[in-house]
This record gives sequence, structure tokens and C-alpha cells, in this order.
Amino acid sequence: QVQLVESGGGLVQSGGSLRLSCAAAGRTFSSAGMGWFRQAPGKEREFVAAITWRGGGTNYADSVKGRFTISGDNAKNTLYLQMNTLKPEDTAVYYCAARRLGSVIDPSGYYYWGQGTQVTVSS
Repeated sequence: QVQLVESGGGLVQSGGSLRLSCAAAGRTFSSAGMGWFRQAPGKEREFVAAITWRGGGTNYADSVKGRFTISGDNAKNTLYLQMNTLKPEDTAVYYCAARRLGSVIDPSGYYYWGQGTQVTVSS
């Protein structure tokens, strides 16, 4: 009964920006935090960024530090990812997810997942 829905993906040129959104549909739920993952064709799903509600701490993959910013509202179960200075290697399907306590980079700790939104960066 809980569904996460991503939006905001699209096609942009290298150096451009996109803002991804993730909203919960259905019943309300609680989580320790939420995060963004991405998966490119033929590759494993990888961690991008996460936020922990208690304290508001954030974590980023080294590949996106300084370019991406994660934010959200735990009361509304909403999540955002501001992506700047996009590169072709950022091309992937981006997923938002909600997690319990545990490692923020481990996908096994996330129990709700969205269907993903495509981000394509052209050169």
C-alpha cells in the first residue's frame, strides 16, 4: 500500500541540471532515512546519496560530491535530488528508497522502492 514515485528525469546536455523528486503515495510510513540509487544499462545498482532524518545528516557517493544535493521532508515522506554539472556518466535510471537503521549505502536496508526515473545526459 506504500508506493514511492520518482519524477523530474529527462534528457539534458552535459553541464546541465535536473531536480528529481520522490513522493509517497498511499498510506503514511516512517523511516530512518531515504536515499537515491541509480542503475545504468549492464551495471549494478549503485548508491548515490542518502539523508538520515534524525540529525539531517547526508551522505554522497564520491562520484557526485559537490555536484548533487539531497534534501527531503520526513513528515511528508518526500525526497529531492538536485543534480548540477551533469556528466554523461550520470546517465542511469534513478530510484528513491526508504530505509531502516543501518548502512546508508547498502540497498538491502531499504524496504520501499520507487519504479525509477530516467536521466540521460548527452555530450
